[in-house]
Amino acid sequence: MANTRSHRLVAGLAGGFALTMLGASFAAVPLYDWFCRTTGFGGTTMVAKEAPATQGTRPVTVRFDANVNGLPWRFDAETTSVSLIPGEVKTVFYRLTNVSDRETVGVANYGVAPDLAGGYFSKIQCFCFTDQVLKPGESREEAVVFFVDPLIERDTDARHIRTITLSYTFFPSKTQQKPVASASGKNIVAQ
Repeated sequence: MANTRSHRLVAGLAGGFALTMLGASFAAVPLYDWFCRTTGFGGTTMVAKEAPATQGTRPVTVRFDANVNGLPWRFDAETTSVSLIPGEVKTVFYRLTNVSDRETVGVANYGVAPDLAGGYFSKIQCFCFTDQVLKPGESREEAVVFFVDPLIERDTDARHIRTITLSYTFFPSKTQQKPVASASGKNIVAQ
C-alpha cells in the first residue's frame, strides 16, 4: 500500500513537472519578446511617446541599413547616415517601391547594432509598427522618428558607442493575400 502511494506521488510530481515545462515552452517566446522590448536586449529598440527633456554632449552617428527578403520591393533610406546629439530627435525617410504587378503586404523586422545600443535607441514614429500595403507599381516615402537616449553617456559599457546601425528587413506579412489557382488557370486572390 505504501509502495503504491509513493508511486502515485512520483507519477503526480512527474506529470506536474511535464505540464509546467510544456506551459513554460509556450510562454518562452512571448516572455522573451517582452524582455527584449523592455530592456533593449539583442538590439531591440525602444518605443517612446516623446523625446527626453535633456540632451547629451557628444555626437553619435546613426547609419541606416535597408533590406528586403521575399518581397518584390525596392527599399532604400534617403541617406546613409546622420549625426546627432543624444536626446536630439531626427526624422529619416525611407522609400518603398513595389516592383510587381500585384498588391503586396510587408512587415519590417528591425534592430540596432551594436546590441547594447538597443536600450538607448527610441522610436517615436515608425513604418515598422504596422504592416505596409503597396499596390502594383506603388512607391512612397515612410518616416522613422527617433532619438538616442542621453543616458547612454552615463552607462560605463555603452558610452564608448559612437556609431549605431539601424537595420530594417521587410518580409511578406503573415496577413499577405496569396494567389490560388482557379479552374480557368488564372490566379484568384484568396480572401
